[in-house]
Amino acid sequence: MADQSVIHKAITARDLAGLIASHLAAKGIEVTLVGGTCVSIYSDNFYQSDDLDFVDRSYTPGKKLKDAMSEIGFTPVGRYFEHPDSPFVVEFPSGPLSVGDDPVRNWSTLSTPLGTFTLITPEDCIKDRLAAYFHWNDRQALEQAVWVAHDQVGEYRPDEIEKWAEREGEVDKFKEFIARLKR
Repeated sequence: MADQSVIHKAITARDLAGLIASHLAAKGIEVTLVGGTCVSIYSDNFYQSDDLDFVDRSYTPGKKLKDAMSEIGFTPVGRYFEHPDSPFVVEFPSGPLSVGDDPVRNWSTLSTPLGTFTLITPEDCIKDRLAAYFHWNDRQALEQAVWVAHDQVGEYRPDEIEKWAEREGEVDKFKEFIARLKR
């Protein structure tokens, strides 16, 4: 069992992600970090998220997940898990792990002093943010996609993101992303 005493108000999102993912993996629960914290990581903390979103790739029954999270001091509050000493809440959005209509088949791995975790790749992080822009007109998500793209040059394939945007039926909004990227 992970030592919950290492969770404190100044813990970083990376360290907490490593602690949680490693603890869950030891219980047979495989999770991948998605969402705003990936933007934080890939934009060198230009964007700050106050929650950690993990997709459970192993489709664990709710009780088993709750029990595993309680072992490290997290309690369910609505759709989130909260810890009295953590600056972050944790959420487990339902799977499958995907961006738009495309399944995510590859992910990155990061190691921290508190454990190792998987997270969506920079390319899928950009797609994830663009999906929020495409489907909900979320302008902040568009900006987040631009921040990640600027900081992760060489770590994604613009042509693949364009093909994905075409499959999503969002060529015009993709063009806006490209225009903002060139600013």
